[in-house]
Amino acid sequence: MDFVTLAPVMNLTPEQSNRVCDALFRMKLIAAGEQPRLTPLTGGVSSQIVRADTAHGPVCVKQALPRLKVAQEWYAPVERNRAEAAWLRVASRIAGDCVPAVLGEDAQSLSFAMPYLDPEIYPLWKTLLRDGVTDLRTARAVAENLAAIHRATAGRPDLAERFANDDTFFAIRLESYFIATGRVHADCAPALQRIVETTAKTKRALVHGDVSPKNVLVGPRGPVFLDAECAWYGDPAFDLAFCLNHLLLKCVWRPGHTQRYVGCFHALAQAYLEGVSWEPAPVLEARASALLAGMLLARIDGKSPVEYITQESDRDSVRRFAKARLLAEPMPLQAVGRDWETERAQ
Repeated sequence: MDFVTLAPVMNLTPEQSNRVCDALFRMKLIAAGEQPRLTPLTGGVSSQIVRADTAHGPVCVKQALPRLKVAQEWYAPVERNRAEAAWLRVASRIAGDCVPAVLGEDAQSLSFAMPYLDPEIYPLWKTLLRDGVTDLRTARAVAENLAAIHRATAGRPDLAERFANDDTFFAIRLESYFIATGRVHADCAPALQRIVETTAKTKRALVHGDVSPKNVLVGPRGPVFLDAECAWYGDPAFDLAFCLNHLLLKCVWRPGHTQRYVGCFHALAQAYLEGVSWEPAPVLEARASALLAGMLLARIDGKSPVEYITQESDRDSVRRFAKARLLAEPMPLQAVGRDWETERAQ
């Protein structure tokens, strides 16, 4: 949810405004009787996000929605809001500059508040990529911070218990991506089911669950991760594959920048794998490669298709590439990137 850079939408109802103000008061971010200017923001599919201009400056208040804003019926537990705030707190202790601070949390409304980050200073990585701004240092920094979080949280029974969010992760990720896609592509359903089973049982580190360029700001001190609603103690290969998937799909969106996007893909994969210490890197890479193939297909025919691939010929090309790799043994990620670039050039 790229909430720090979003456009305002229609005004809140009086009831909605009261709920936000009550939550801000309980979080001690406004004084009694203070009426901050509230601006609902667009972006994402799973939360209500509001900018509140308080006496001490602007903040963003985020509250999870029970039904996600997509065409298909897609429900998820609203408790994921608490998991996101908890992930931000853990990540801040590991790599403080790579996440926004949690200014307050309100258990009654299941919402929390963060600073409003100026988009002039913190542009979205997705926006930069769209415009062909492909700094390899950003890709490496995303990988290095992600690996640092995974490395610091690996083998932590306390975090495994705290982030045992299996139901939420299944609903938002495993079912909506892989199982739903298997219903569309019966020939790939067994392979997708294997991915679900492997991912669900792999409990290695604290996973963000939505590492997408739309959830990464590029700030003065490097990338800032947003939107950890899917936070879960599980397979770190998921985070790696999720981000790499988006870099490949950008080639379809902006084909003129394909070489640059693939360059970011290679830089991110290499930097991340160099940071893996909690298990053999090739073992994690094989899981990430399988996940990547499934995600490519899921972002075409799952519950949450990417909005920027609209031509059926483009969708078919992604399907062909993904299905060929889903039905084969996992390839090294660098080989996947090279094959993708070759096919996009044809």
